[in-house]
Amino acid sequence: MIYLSQFSFPHVEAEYDFLMSQQRTCYDTYYPFQTISKHRLVMLDFEPVTILYGGNGSGKTTVLNVIAEKLKLDRDTRYNRTNFFEDYTRMCSYELEQTVTAESRIITSDDVFDFILNLRNINDGIDKKREDLFEDYLETKYSDFRMNSLADYEQLKKVNMARSKTQSRYVRKHLMGNVREHSNGESAFLYFLEKIKENGLYLLDEPENSLSPERQQELVQFLGDSARFFGCQFLIATHSPFLLSIKNAKIYDLDEEPVDVKRWTQLGNVRAYYEFFKKHENEFK
Repeated sequence: MIYLSQFSFPHVEAEYDFLMSQQRTCYDTYYPFQTISKHRLVMLDFEPVTILYGGNGSGKTTVLNVIAEKLKLDRDTRYNRTNFFEDYTRMCSYELEQTVTAESRIITSDDVFDFILNLRNINDGIDKKREDLFEDYLETKYSDFRMNSLADYEQLKKVNMARSKTQSRYVRKHLMGNVREHSNGESAFLYFLEKIKENGLYLLDEPENSLSPERQQELVQFLGDSARFFGCQFLIATHSPFLLSIKNAKIYDLDEEPVDVKRWTQLGNVRAYYEFFKKHENEFK
């Protein structure tokens, strides 16, 4: 599925004209101006899966943020949005093949990291409650309780429950809403499973962060299936060789000037891995 078919950025001349028209001198930066244009990137054409490849400072994240801002996509965390973002995005344009759905969003590393921290906080709270329930179980089960009035009815039920159940069952009964504990990688992968729905446009900024190589390959399978069978379109900023290998993905190399389309096996990062393992090939035998 293709929702976003094309996105155009302002030419360097248009940026220059805008900057020269500004009388404001209190700003240290006009970001995102002069960030994307320095790589001579003017337009992107999109496939069901499109990947932006490049090193730090290549503009991958800026491209995603500009597109998300222009399309007004949902996001969970704030980002480096300067006073000039609105001016810049006003100069951008795009073409759609399908109306962008409400499920569409941008997902960044900060979103995933915050989700992991929130799960930790929830589980820390549950651990404390579990300890309190252990103590409550023992006190209730072996208390010398007598019901004297209807006001004691709830306490009677609690005592009967404690005396009729093992400690583990008593605690489990009171923690029905318990949240499963996950490793960081499991939590990160869970975040993508929860946020990526059918029929949506998704912008992913370095989704490999916090994921092991095994989990990255699972994510590749999930994204590929979502694009092929469930009406999703993805624009991904990454330098992970696993994500770069997504079948039929269109890859823009932002380390080139001008930006060029390449096969994943031609990319410098992937070639570095290949040469390294080729050099040590005998050690794997």
